[in-house]
Amino acid sequence: MARRNANGEGTIYQRKDGRWVCSIKVETTSGMKKRVYIYGKTRAEISRKLTELKVKNDQGIMAADRSWLLGDYLDYWLDAVVKSNRRAATYAQCETIVRLYLKPGIGNMPIGRLAVPGVQRYINQLLAGGHSVPKVHVIRKVLSAALTRAEREELITRNVARLVELPPEERKEIKPWSVEEVARFLEATRPHRFYAAYLLLFYGLRKGELLGLRWQDIDVANSKIHVRQQLQRVGRQILIGPLKTTKSRRDLPLLEPVRLALADYYEKSRVEGTDLVFTTPEGNPIDPGNFLRNFKRVCQQHGLRIITVHTIRHTVATLLKKQRVADRDIQLILGHSRIVTTQEVYQHDDDESRHTALQGLTGALLEPSNTQTVQSVRSGLPSAVIDSNGSCQNGCQKPSFMDRVASIISGGAYRIRTDGLFHAINNHTTLAARLTEMDANLKSSRRQLVLGVVAVSVAVKETRD
Repeated sequence: MARRNANGEGTIYQRKDGRWVCSIKVETTSGMKKRVYIYGKTRAEISRKLTELKVKNDQGIMAADRSWLLGDYLDYWLDAVVKSNRRAATYAQCETIVRLYLKPGIGNMPIGRLAVPGVQRYINQLLAGGHSVPKVHVIRKVLSAALTRAEREELITRNVARLVELPPEERKEIKPWSVEEVARFLEATRPHRFYAAYLLLFYGLRKGELLGLRWQDIDVANSKIHVRQQLQRVGRQILIGPLKTTKSRRDLPLLEPVRLALADYYEKSRVEGTDLVFTTPEGNPIDPGNFLRNFKRVCQQHGLRIITVHTIRHTVATLLKKQRVADRDIQLILGHSRIVTTQEVYQHDDDESRHTALQGLTGALLEPSNTQTVQSVRSGLPSAVIDSNGSCQNGCQKPSFMDRVASIISGGAYRIRTDGLFHAINNHTTLAARLTEMDANLKSSRRQLVLGVVAVSVAVKETRD
């Protein structure tokens, strides 16, 4: 009599078409039990797959309650996760990527059978088709976010999108405005209706944060500006929504020039019936795209180098760095989540800053403030026999080993010591004398060591004889 398999042991059999099949009941992510069927070409292959399935089930790794195609799961992810937990602009971007690229490209693949080679081929096709590297990075990022959620729901065991290789994304070079350019811009826009808005841009506000400011956010009593919301265009709609990150919620000081500019704007341009500070003459929210176009038009009219509104945030970060403001303070002013973003993305240098830095270093190392007071460490000669270039006169000898050691111990490398560095030590003569004494002690120790070795050798010889 044939033995019946125990519950949970699974069944293996061969179909009439020659394929092997195994079936087993497993726990699913919905909490119910489900019979799963696996197909293969040989009994050994099916036996191995059945063993793997039982091990996962024993470890509490539940099986999917349905067979997801990637395209179907992406639709579910957009509706159940992104739409309810992310900003409207984020949802719009993800929906566009899914609809235009991911579903047409690999949407018909079972999510459980996604593999690195298949996703890599698709990414390579996008690059070969002329899509830019930054765009393909965004596509991979959206796919990775969806697969990360699938990992949490235990539908897959690994996120293959993270293992795909892409060319490095090169950031577009950004050249912020200089102090002179900022001054010219503010002077040129002083008569402009939105002068107060332009002035507030140099608080490091994002464009959406500026256009989303309300009068109630201008706390004149406490001299504060509260950044609490932002305005964005999503598709054809202009929406008021939450800030980009939790760190974007911040309070900034209301400085006197800004207060006066806002007071002037309130008297001349405020529109009744809206709580937004900056609006169109009809009282409607300002389209961010229109604000950018008006900003560039003003720059063009006054002969200024044209940049984007967002580049002003880079300008603020860079100018604050030049003022030696702490990076942590700059991060809080700009509302960045991580200080590395402030340091690596928003702070820039230029030829002038590099020149100033190296000039300061060179001056500290190579330019003594008073060469007449510098004593020659090299030969023990007074400074009168050393010319202005630091070279010896009257054929002085090369520095001895003791001279070089004295120079190093005293805090500077030989021949690049400055007046300030020389005065940083207490007494060169005392140091040289100390080193001479050390050298004498070493010589004495060497002599004693030699005598000891000789004595031991003689004793050993006499013993042998």
